[in-house]
Amino acid sequence: MATIPVIVKHQGKKYEVDLDPTSLGEVFKFQLYSLTGVEPERQKILVKGGQLKDDTELSKIGAKPGQTFMMMGTPADSGKDLARPTQPIRFVEDMTEAEAARQEGATPAGLQNLGNTCYLNSTLQTLRAVPELQEELAKYTPGPSGTGSSVGDLSNFGLGGLGSTMDLTASLRDLYKQMSETQEGFPPLVFLNALRAAFPQFAERSKTGSGYAQQDAEEAWSQIVQQLRQKLKVQGSTEGDISFIDKYLSGRFESTTECDEPQAREAGEEVTKSSDAFLKLDCHISGATNHLRDGILAALEEKIEKQSPVLGRDAVYTKKSRIARLPKYLTVHFVRFFWKREAQKKAKIMRKVTFPHELDVVEFCTDELKSMLIPVRDKVRVIRKDVEDVERAKKRQKRIHDKQVADEAAGIVDSVSESKKADEKKDQKKDGKASGSGDVDMEDVVYKTDAEIDAEKAAEILAAKKELHALINPELEKDDGANKSGLYELRGLVTHQGASADSGHYTSYVKKQGPLDPKTGKRGEEDGKWWWFNDDKVSEVEADKIDTLSGGGESHSALILLYRAIPLPSADGVTE
Repeated sequence: MATIPVIVKHQGKKYEVDLDPTSLGEVFKFQLYSLTGVEPERQKILVKGGQLKDDTELSKIGAKPGQTFMMMGTPADSGKDLARPTQPIRFVEDMTEAEAARQEGATPAGLQNLGNTCYLNSTLQTLRAVPELQEELAKYTPGPSGTGSSVGDLSNFGLGGLGSTMDLTASLRDLYKQMSETQEGFPPLVFLNALRAAFPQFAERSKTGSGYAQQDAEEAWSQIVQQLRQKLKVQGSTEGDISFIDKYLSGRFESTTECDEPQAREAGEEVTKSSDAFLKLDCHISGATNHLRDGILAALEEKIEKQSPVLGRDAVYTKKSRIARLPKYLTVHFVRFFWKREAQKKAKIMRKVTFPHELDVVEFCTDELKSMLIPVRDKVRVIRKDVEDVERAKKRQKRIHDKQVADEAAGIVDSVSESKKADEKKDQKKDGKASGSGDVDMEDVVYKTDAEIDAEKAAEILAAKKELHALINPELEKDDGANKSGLYELRGLVTHQGASADSGHYTSYVKKQGPLDPKTGKRGEEDGKWWWFNDDKVSEVEADKIDTLSGGGESHSALILLYRAIPLPSADGVTE
């Protein structure tokens, strides 16, 4: 089929283009890209019935010789000169495996299942979602007693991963480094051996007599974090010799314990106060638990039995806890497994318990911490609303502009609208001249342009961001490993499928990070998608998938949630 000569108008210029009716809209856009410099994804070409799409068959738009089409859009680097790339172009085929694995958008490495080790694989993948942990591990050097092998720690000689070290922290360091250099499923054999050497329960054999037994991912998580708490110190910290875990993943409870029996209080037994560190928040599940909030509140108030010094016997006490320090990374554990006596094994609570992508924990905090967090949290919400209002206004303005351009391209003139504007102008002049009492003439009224309104709004938002940082309590400001707003965003989770902790299957989900800008060290916008780690199989899933992991049966249900403090918008407009 012969091509059709058409004209495309863009920014006051006309371009003669040969349209091939046998091709798709995407091809036509690339033709215009070569003429205008506007990238195909930034082009908007108005055709009969709406906007030209990439997959539109050009034969269906009814183009006629000499027909004029209107195109909108500007180049991404409008106003900038094209420059020769500073680095030669590298094709994926020419890259090493490690170089390909580090490319933006590369699929991360999975972990091979070495025989009922899905509990460990899912735990390691979720912990890897903490970039600060990977950075600190890279600096880690075992002490003189850091190895439990007579062979010594060969990782210092670049031979880590050969079974040389029993230091769990060094093994984790080497494992994450090796995972960063491949997109294939990696066997975590060295780390697994180190884990079993440190905690023999993970070397338990299966009751069937073949291979190793399935283990509890929460237990593996807790043991690994405890080991890191002892071994991994923050290098160069202004706070001195502080554990990485204490800085970034540990919170603090302030608790009161009071005897439930009136006789004890009447006899003068006082309420005892205590302060304890915690590495995770438990979510207790009962018949009344429907949401994560319900379970956390239930866990913060517990009944314990102990000796009463006044009554001289055991009595029931109520222990109430509130959070006095919030870490940057908050671990939440759904307490789904319990010991079933009649079956002599751990059983699973199947109840559906929903959880949010953004978690507000202010209500679980002490009054003192609340007073620090609430002003910052509320200001964050005000700024978010203002930013959303601006974005909505921009989209509305763009729709109006696009419609006006489309109408002009189609030769449509809204005579009613023009007549109405003329009548309004006459009325304004009449009112202005008739006002002899000092009223302002309507012709003297100055209306602000959209650009001026946008600039004012941007200045207001910037001022609000500066106010936000002024609201941060000085004590919280100094603690860069703490949450300063009380708001968290979900970054990773471990799920379990099955009816018992001794069986079933574990997987994990980790939210994709935005691309890293090497100049600023800041990460760009995220696409909202997640990586699903099913042992060595890694796939991309939509955010909607996470909402299906609330439980309610033997299907995959969340067991461990990893939340990160929301990044606060900085005064220069870049999120921290």
